[in-house]
Amino acid sequence: MMLAYTTSELTSIFTMQGFAGLSLFSVLLLMALGLAIIFGQMGVINMAHGEFMAAGAYTVYLCSTLTAKFAPAFQPYYFLFAIVAAFFVSGSLGLLVEWGLIRFLYKRPLDTLLATWGLSLIMQQTFRSTFGAREVTPTLPDWLMGSFKPTETIDIPINGVFVMGLTLFITAAVMFFTFKTRAGLRMRATVQNRMMSGAVGINTKVVDRLTFAIGCGIAGVAGAAFTTIGSTGPDSGSRYIVDTFLVVVFGGAASMLGTVASAFGIAQTQSISEFFLQGTMGKVTTLLAIVIILMIRPQGLFASKVRRA
Repeated sequence: MMLAYTTSELTSIFTMQGFAGLSLFSVLLLMALGLAIIFGQMGVINMAHGEFMAAGAYTVYLCSTLTAKFAPAFQPYYFLFAIVAAFFVSGSLGLLVEWGLIRFLYKRPLDTLLATWGLSLIMQQTFRSTFGAREVTPTLPDWLMGSFKPTETIDIPINGVFVMGLTLFITAAVMFFTFKTRAGLRMRATVQNRMMSGAVGINTKVVDRLTFAIGCGIAGVAGAAFTTIGSTGPDSGSRYIVDTFLVVVFGGAASMLGTVASAFGIAQTQSISEFFLQGTMGKVTTLLAIVIILMIRPQGLFASKVRRA
């Protein structure tokens, strides 16, 4: 099928699809970082993770609507504040969910799967009742619109570049928090040995609550990034949840580096294969490749050695 294109056309196609894959990689990575913290660090299967992403996206939409109505002069700047608001709104929801539901289900992964699946349906209906069934789109600032052309045949959107920059920043912040702060040290200690961590004075319940809230907050940032490349509907988050779990499992459930590598590989493979194949066949090809690799290496790309108490 590639033989139908010239060398210059193939170069442009791979560049454009590669960049489209980077945009998908950015959203998948932000989603997977939050899920890796929750699933990889706590063992909680959070099927409602996509709805926390949707909560962040709807937060940006609300900020856009309120800005246009009450402070139109603030329009060029609101989006940066909306990203922060999306983090805190989704993180606060996560804190509430952990306190009211998840804390009763630790060490019961199948129960967390069923409970959070039910929670996802409740949240979807809440979004539908509040914002309507139709998809909505915030008004983006002018500086996020348009594109630049490195060559005559390559067109790169500015919003995609911004999303990649945001993803790099959040990834670096998560790495710094996990490995360079006292809260991150407590989180890693709790993962390594929960009983011993409690014995030395670490409040593991507070660590669990903070971890779940941060993971949901990062999903909210993913939702804010998603608004720059797509419309938001009640089921927008559920469209990404399977791919997000694939990223976490394929990369290694407790490995941040594996999450980054897995998100990049899956996004690029899916983007390029869907161009040359039909959309469904491109997805099937990606899933088949992941299944084969996991059969050979079931622990994922980067397995972490974790002691269990």
